[in-house]
This record gives sequence, structure tokens and C-alpha cells, in this order.
Amino acid sequence: MRPAPDRRADVRLTSEGPGLEFDRHERRAASRCGGKMAVLRVQGIRKTFTTGDDNHIEAIAGVDFAVDRGEFVSIVGPSGCGKSTLLSVIAGLTRQDAGEVYLFDELVRGTHPLLGMVFQEESVFPWRTAIRNVEFGLEMRGVSAKERRRKANQMIDIVGLTGFEEHHPTELSGGMKQRVAIARALVMEPAVLLMDEPFGALDEQTRFLLGEELLQIQARLQQTVLFVTHSVSEAVQLSDRVIAMTARPGEIKDIVHIDLPRPRDTRTMESDAFGKHVAR
Repeated sequence: MRPAPDRRADVRLTSEGPGLEFDRHERRAASRCGGKMAVLRVQGIRKTFTTGDDNHIEAIAGVDFAVDRGEFVSIVGPSGCGKSTLLSVIAGLTRQDAGEVYLFDELVRGTHPLLGMVFQEESVFPWRTAIRNVEFGLEMRGVSAKERRRKANQMIDIVGLTGFEEHHPTELSGGMKQRVAIARALVMEPAVLLMDEPFGALDEQTRFLLGEELLQIQARLQQTVLFVTHSVSEAVQLSDRVIAMTARPGEIKDIVHIDLPRPRDTRTMESDAFGKHVAR
């Protein structure tokens, strides 16, 4: 990702909590390795599932890659190649058979407060308003009502939902519900935001518009993102790099650098360069 000024002071939601934990992890790990380092490293991940009839299905056959701070990296590949399984392993929701995940050069075992997750399936709580959905993780963490409302309001504004704070999910469109889910993950100030086909259930126009908005949010927060999608054009639209996986068992076939200028908009997608990346 091209160099950008450090605006963390402008976007950190509070002087307490995960924001400082993020910085402490990074400084400690960088001091050990003597300088710049990846935020996330995945080494030799393998996963095999056993079915009810005792058949063994190898989902992931050894995957290695790293993600730098502020990068937007997408994973594409055919259905069943292990993309979502890989993301679930990184998030600590699925246990791998072999390999390791490192965050700031520290081994990750299980879920981690600096790894946020947005799922494809609708995951907002229907009985909570938009703002109370965004507050949920902070509430579970024990943040005071006043502080979590302040942080939630700021994130509601960042994702473009001002005016819909007290609406329940049944009163929101599919795209707006995904904005709530994204805000709920981002308000926890993750070092890496993991997104598993978050726009997969939406129509093409809404996907494109949310993609543009996601890029604006990512640039504003300098957020590191690892994004799973079936859409090659969506991956090219959003990413600094695209990891292409093979059919099952999933391995990395290629990593493509997307050298399109930012910000990216409709003119970018109409360019010859965009078409060449998609074709590749």
C-alpha cells in the first residue's frame, strides 16, 4: 500500500483499551525483529475434516502469506477451496491440524481481541437497535455506558448510518445491516479486520457501492483488512494484493499485486488496467 500519513491520533476512539494494546503489541514485536514487520503472518496452515462416514476431506493443504499494516488483501478461489475455513482458522474459530498464525510476531492461540470478524451471514441482533448492536462488544468488555455510546456514535458516523441509530434491523436494508456489522467489528479497534464474503448476499450495485464505502473507511482508519470473496472484480476493486487459491485442497496458486491508483471509483473499474487485472 502506498505510504500515507499516520492519522491514528485522529481515528482512535479512546485513549484506553484495544488501541493502546494494538500499539504495545506492535512496538514490542518490532523491537524484537529490529524494524518493520508484518501485522499478520500465516505459516503452513493445514486443515482436514472427517465426515460422518469416516472419509477425510483435506480442505487446506499448506498456506503461507503475510499481511502488512494498512494493507487490503483479498483471497479468491473456487467454491470449496478452503477460503472461509482459512479465515476461520485465523480468527481462532476453527482449529488447524498444522501450521501457525502470528499477530505482530506473537503466536495466536484461539480468538484474539485484536482480530475482528465480519461474516457473510446476517449477524446483527434483531432485538437490538443499530447503535446497541455496535455497542455489544464494548458492553461485553465492560466499557462504561457513556464511553461505549460515545465510541459507537463515532463509528456509526464513520460507516454512514447517522440518523439510523435507533432503528432495528428489520427497518434497515441488507446493505445497512452489513454497515452495522462492520461498525460493530471496527469499534473494537482490531489490528486486522477479517471479512468473510460480507457482501455476498447483496445485489451487484449495492456490493459495488459498499465496496467504495469500505475503501473510504479503510483509508480513514488505516485499517488492515483480510477479505474473502468469490468475485474477482470485487477483489481487484478493493485490494492491494489478491491471493488466488487452487481448488480443494486449497493452496496458494498466485499472489497478484494490484497497482491501480487510489482512491478507486467507477473510472477505475472502466480502465484498461482494471480489466487486465481481472482477466489475469
